Amino acid sequence: MRIDLHTHSTASDGTEPPSGVVESAARAGLDVVALTDHDTTSGWADALAAGERLGVRVVPGMEVSCLLRGVSVHLLSYWHDPADAALEGMLDASRTSRRTRARRMVERLSADTGLHWDDVLAHVHGQATIGRPHIADALVAAGVVGDRDEAFATLLSGRSPYFVPHTAPDPLEAIALVRAAGGVPVLAHPAASKRGSCVGDAEVEAMAESGLAGLEVDHRDHSDAERRHLRDLARSLDLLVTGSSDYHGTGKRNLLGENTTDPEVLEQLRTRAGTGGGAPASTGREVRPA
Repeated sequence: MRIDLHTHSTASDGTEPPSGVVESAARAGLDVVALTDHDTTSGWADALAAGERLGVRVVPGMEVSCLLRGVSVHLLSYWHDPADAALEGMLDASRTSRRTRARRMVERLSADTGLHWDDVLAHVHGQATIGRPHIADALVAAGVVGDRDEAFATLLSGRSPYFVPHTAPDPLEAIALVRAAGGVPVLAHPAASKRGSCVGDAEVEAMAESGLAGLEVDHRDHSDAERRHLRDLARSLDLLVTGSSDYHGTGKRNLLGENTTDPEVLEQLRTRAGTGGGAPASTGREVRPA
């Protein structure tokens, strides 16, 4: 069984609609795929319907953006209740901050690149969570940069004069809210140093004590040495080990199924989720292969 627990659609910063992600997963030979858009569950219904149609088991998830003393931390949440008021309140604040931050960055970029807010909105689908990838796509369309990678390495990097930080919850707060909503939290790409500063082992231990269930170890942004270290850390903290693609369609070079999760780990994650998996049957049910 091939399992990929980290993908993005046009509900956040991917380039395929939720149903399209599942269709791509089926073509890639995946048996299980999790849709984990940034700070939103708006793609769940379409993904689940596509999974039922195509015989792909869909895990409803989300990637929660957090900050710990200025360090970006991404938390994958699976099977939580999308209607949980406390969790949704935190996510709404994050989405609002992301949008405000994006507008301020575009204002800074405008004088030197000619970029305008409407140029960015042209790359946002529906009520998608707006982030730097949408600005990157607008810069590519305007011919300012060649692709998203160039945009993030230059104009949109954390060291750029155009960069604006955004507010986000502390990961311990996010873990508590995910758990209270019946979800199971996994720390995404925890050692991806090429993206910027990473949290240390002590911070991961504190997250484990607060209810973190696993570490996303097998990820293309981790070196072999980092993967070995994370496996040892997970073992010492009794955390599960996952592997994922972090697929964004054509928005990144990541390929579906390039890293996968062991079937036994998936079932252990499911067991550690809250009663009923945290998600109501109407929108959060899993679809298993026929």
